[in-house]
Amino acid sequence: MAFERIDPRRVILDLHNQGRPPRKQGGGRSKSGSETGGWALENADKGHPADKEHPADKEHPADKEHPADKEHPYDVVLIRCVSHSRALYAAKLLQEQGVKTVNSYEVIATCGDKILTTLALAEHGVPTPRAAIAFDRKAALEAVEEMGYPVVVKPPVGSWGRLIAKLNDREAAEAVIEHKERQGADGSQDAPLYIQDYIPKPERDIRTLVVGDETVYAVYRHSSHWITNTALGGHTAEIPVIPGGEIDRLSRAAAQAVGGGIVAVDILEAPDGSLLVNEVNHSPEFHGAIQATDIDVTGRMIDYVLSVTTC
Repeated sequence: MAFERIDPRRVILDLHNQGRPPRKQGGGRSKSGSETGGWALENADKGHPADKEHPADKEHPADKEHPADKEHPYDVVLIRCVSHSRALYAAKLLQEQGVKTVNSYEVIATCGDKILTTLALAEHGVPTPRAAIAFDRKAALEAVEEMGYPVVVKPPVGSWGRLIAKLNDREAAEAVIEHKERQGADGSQDAPLYIQDYIPKPERDIRTLVVGDETVYAVYRHSSHWITNTALGGHTAEIPVIPGGEIDRLSRAAAQAVGGGIVAVDILEAPDGSLLVNEVNHSPEFHGAIQATDIDVTGRMIDYVLSVTTC
């Protein structure tokens, strides 16, 4: 089977042109010279009216082949866009044309939104830090006071630890929440506030990669900062994955909760020793993991994508 890198921009073009007649060359006019708005009308003025096809004899739109039924050059597409919006819309456009994607549009939509991820984890009984959603400043401050300091405020959509803040007291909460509210004053970032319990962790968290129903690897991400993302300087160390062990079971349960596929699971170690799923990522990067393990990560991913074509 051949592999090819595709440009998501071409997906939009292909979908946009589904079922349209070919554009007439030479300025978009018919042979009679009449203006057709860019589409050619062949022989529209020829023949006797009685010889023309009756409207009732024409093919009904419902009888036409649906774009999703047409043969497509791709069996499956592995979505590797770092951008959430590009990944989301590329997957949707491809699926509308009958092409399978990894991950699916539904998985990308859930994992790319922390609110939807939390709801999916809670629905499936996967332990996750307590969280609150607030739609204005007053509700946000009330939620923070009720949860107790410190708390973490995050944008619902975002990655790499960007734009998240740890609020240690009321003054910090008022300042950060007001700032975020003003960011959305013009409606461009008018998103609810995602507020999460701060979990004191031992200067590390756990990142696992789940491919299908297998936990491929697990690593610690160490940092003296409370944000341990490798994008912000965290370094990794391998954790042996014990099949059926707590990390393995929790990782696979989290992946199943969001719809499966190829996902990375971020796990926090609470002070009482329990494990909590913090986030699930739909387009996992693994540059930090391959520095800590010699597992053939890309090979496992490709094997899974190939298996999807036979489903």
